[in-house]
Formats: sequence, structure tokens, C-alpha cells
Amino acid sequence: MGKIKVKQVRSAIKRPQDQKRTLVALGLGKIGKVVEHDDTPNILGMINKVKHLVSTEEA
Repeated sequence: MGKIKVKQVRSAIKRPQDQKRTLVALGLGKIGKVVEHDDTPNILGMINKVKHLVSTEEA
């Protein structure tokens, strides 16, 4: 398994509650915050759900 860096680039204001909870579950919450996760199917699915709010890159 590789690693993936996830950075929040857009605000969660005026977004559905499930998208806000997904950001929190990823460890994000403020614009500019970067977290690193394994690229498991669970994490990739969460990133896909909020792909319009985050940017990703290989770590």
C-alpha cells in the first residue's frame, strides 16, 4: 500500500452534512490542512466523495 497526501483547498460551508463529516473523518477541517493516509479503498472512497473540496498527491 502506498501513501496519499490530502489537502483541503475549499471550504465546507454550505455543503451537505455528510460531506462535512467525511472531511472530519479524513482529519481535515480548515483550508490548507494536509494529512497523509494509506491509499486503501475506504480512504479513496472518502476522498472521492469530497474530491471537489480537496487536492491529492502521492506521498
